[in-house]
Amino acid sequence: MIPSVRNLRATAGAALLLIVAAAAACGSGSSASPAVPNGKIQVTAAENFWGSIASQLGGSKVAVTSIITNPDTDPHTYQPTANDGRAITTAGVVIYNGIGYDPWVQKLLATNTGTGPTTLNVGQLVGVPDGGNPHRWYSPSDVQTVINTITADYKKVDPNDAAYFDTQNQSFVNGGLAQYNQLIAQIKSRFPGVPVGASESILAPMAQALGLNLLTPPSFLKAISEGTDPTAQDKATVDAQIKGHEIKVYVYNSQNATPDVQAQVKEARAAGIPVTTITETLAPPSSTFQAWQVHELQGLAAALGRATGR
Repeated sequence: MIPSVRNLRATAGAALLLIVAAAAACGSGSSASPAVPNGKIQVTAAENFWGSIASQLGGSKVAVTSIITNPDTDPHTYQPTANDGRAITTAGVVIYNGIGYDPWVQKLLATNTGTGPTTLNVGQLVGVPDGGNPHRWYSPSDVQTVINTITADYKKVDPNDAAYFDTQNQSFVNGGLAQYNQLIAQIKSRFPGVPVGASESILAPMAQALGLNLLTPPSFLKAISEGTDPTAQDKATVDAQIKGHEIKVYVYNSQNATPDVQAQVKEARAAGIPVTTITETLAPPSSTFQAWQVHELQGLAAALGRATGR
């Protein structure tokens, strides 16, 4: 996230009340059923990583609008516009992350006085409560669960095209995600248990899937992710892990380079520890989910290779 905007939550909350009212005025009565105008399901995704997946699964039968597309935007404190409110309240399908990551979505959904859209709250789907790690798009198993649920939702909204959505699902899973899945399997096989460090909790789900040993204290990862100050003890622990070469690679979110993170990146490079980056949202924003993830996994694999000589 972008730490400088986290302290805007109170302002964002006040602004949201105005947007909720506008959305209610503009959206009530227009979303009583998830219609399929012009043969396309209208889909609204709160974040573009879920939007990319939704678009590829829906193909020519959906029209997807992603709200968070700017890499500098913090979903926690995002102030939705009236157009965002209409996009959510009039959609046939709404996909959002949940787990406290995009709380403004639920407030906009609450303004709908009709039956409303079919909604997919990723956190609820995968069983992660508020306060848990919200970065579920970095969990390959959770991504697969979301993929199958989106397909099921499309078939529910547009049963006449159920066979088409099944075909899109298989094409995406077996084709679109092929290199992504191959890289995950290769890294897990090649670098089991390699100790790594990270700047925040965004890496944790993927590190677990890859079989890497993430040594950074969870409380440090959570603090940086949420824009709060890590404890002096946690900072000292991370510094010691770097200076003592306890970690082989340091991974940081380049969209959240706080002073503490910048200092650790500098320390890691000075110690000869390979540094690689990941990002919160699609980079570039025009990328597909799989192209973005493959690029990051390739960077991580290269860094692990340099560090271990494997």
